[in-house]
Amino acid sequence: MRVRLVEGASLPSYADGIRQVYADVFSEPPWNEDPSAGDRYVERLAADAARPGFTAALALGEGTVGGFATRGTVGGFATAWTTPDVFPSGRSYGHVAEALGPGRVQGWLCGALEVDELAVSPDARGAGLGAALLSAVTEAAPDGRCWLLTSVHAEATLRFYRRAGWHQVPVSVPGRAGLVVLLGPGHPTARP
Repeated sequence: MRVRLVEGASLPSYADGIRQVYADVFSEPPWNEDPSAGDRYVERLAADAARPGFTAALALGEGTVGGFATRGTVGGFATAWTTPDVFPSGRSYGHVAEALGPGRVQGWLCGALEVDELAVSPDARGAGLGAALLSAVTEAAPDGRCWLLTSVHAEATLRFYRRAGWHQVPVSVPGRAGLVVLLGPGHPTARP
């Protein structure tokens, strides 16, 4: 598999693979989403691709379908965009703002690159694809500022990000999902 950046307009041609990887990954614990969540994600992805600073990376390889070789098999994906200067209030943003307060939200998150999703198919794990995908979508982070949300219950995910140099903000995000904010290794607050 190889990792490459893909423009938002090209993502629909990979929709089936992205949908399958999303369903495979996020139906596992601790997420436990219904496999149909992959359909909703692909629908949301079309709108996300229009966000300022949107970037996407795909892990692509060859596979077989019905005994025939295929090119462009999606083994994983990552998406990110620039967090607006006016911090959003939808999805989990309101909870993040409540946990961090306006000063940290404005200084740490607004204008930073926000990693929205990163997923590697269970069959493709262990080959460094997660790290390559993360690197691909974050390499252009403004001033090294990047962040993401994940669940405190996603222990393997947290270990992955820690190995990649990400730092957990020691403030819990309210809500039943048990979300935590992680700052990338180049984020100014993570520097000594």
